[in-house]
Amino acid sequence: MPLIGSLKTLLLRGLLAGLIAGLLAATVGYFVGEPQVDAAIAIEEAAAAPAEHGHEAAQPQGHSHGDEEEPLVSRSGQKAGQFLALGLAGMAFGALFASAVNVARRFTNLSGPQLSLTSAVLAWAAIVAVPFFKYPANPPAVGDPDTINERTWLWVAAVVLGLLAVAAAVAAYRALAASDTLRLIAGVGAFVVVTTVGYALLPGVNEVADDFPATLLWNFRVASLAETTTLWVSLGLAFAALTEFASRRSTPVVDKVPTAG
Repeated sequence: MPLIGSLKTLLLRGLLAGLIAGLLAATVGYFVGEPQVDAAIAIEEAAAAPAEHGHEAAQPQGHSHGDEEEPLVSRSGQKAGQFLALGLAGMAFGALFASAVNVARRFTNLSGPQLSLTSAVLAWAAIVAVPFFKYPANPPAVGDPDTINERTWLWVAAVVLGLLAVAAAVAAYRALAASDTLRLIAGVGAFVVVTTVGYALLPGVNEVADDFPATLLWNFRVASLAETTTLWVSLGLAFAALTEFASRRSTPVVDKVPTAG
């Protein structure tokens, strides 16, 4: 059954699905990602300790930096706060997702749940996969603070590249008059070509120190990918489930009229 409901209904559905997805992603981040962040912070603090002690030794007597400024939010507060942050982010993504699905339903015959899942996969490919494999996430101890703005804009450029790659894939799939298999191959091919060209044009970034533990770096990046993937997979599944539930409630039940035998 095609996706039904007004834009307002879809937005409310997207907000609820996004909240569920955000909380699930925060749960993954809390149990999988936070231990990696703690380990990276420990390495960062250990590396900064010798320089800090040397600076203190150079200070005149009576001038001490013993009372260090405490962070605005403690680590325990940051860990708990990600549930609020990702819950709100999930709702924002859910509203955008619902708006995109509302437009997409005019150009497809897919059922509501199928359209929801397909849109979630495409969104994940554009917003998560393409940027991640070009500019993977780094733990706190990695990266030059002076280049953070440059790296942020490069990540935004990678997201734009992902959106263009998905748009090219959809256009190729719809333009080809052939079997579904060939159309799917054409869509994947267009996605790969656009992504490859974009990767070649975008500059590379490698600010990982040679002595940084490779295992920790790998675990952090896997945890980051797992968290963002959980967000989009859960958003698609929750939106599809809510759509299926709404479709069943809106389908009239035809009572059988007994006939005389």
